[in-house]
Amino acid sequence: MKNKILNTIWVMGVLSFAVFCLSACDHELDIQQAYPFTVETMPVQKHIAKGQTAEIRCTLKRQGRFEDARYIIRYFQPDGRGRLKMDNGMVFKPNDRYPLTKEEFRLYYTSASTDQQTIDVYVEDNFGQTAKLSFEFNSQKDEEKEKKDEDRK
Repeated sequence: MKNKILNTIWVMGVLSFAVFCLSACDHELDIQQAYPFTVETMPVQKHIAKGQTAEIRCTLKRQGRFEDARYIIRYFQPDGRGRLKMDNGMVFKPNDRYPLTKEEFRLYYTSASTDQQTIDVYVEDNFGQTAKLSFEFNSQKDEEKEKKDEDRK
């Protein structure tokens, strides 16, 4: 009789422990989807003449991989006038979003102005993370003026 009571208490303890463990477990797997990323560029020229094109070599650096991660690219030009296009020939319209389908890509900025120009390029993922790149170009006129000022010194 004593063995029966001890066996019953032992079984009740094991079952209580099992119920506690199972209720504490989360039945859904926690899969990380949003990984931080950056966009790195090679050095870009600072001076550009009207009609001249500057090449911007870019690499998307992802800290992790999630198969369903999607990236888009867009740009805005707060100063000057020009045109930005992708290495596949697609010409961007300011603030329109375009899919970014590869991790190494080139952008080509063509100046349409003799003034100082600035472009801001944004790469966003489908989880709301954004990387911003800013490029400033001085007109060829400004470069010639700087050279003359240095020669006078």
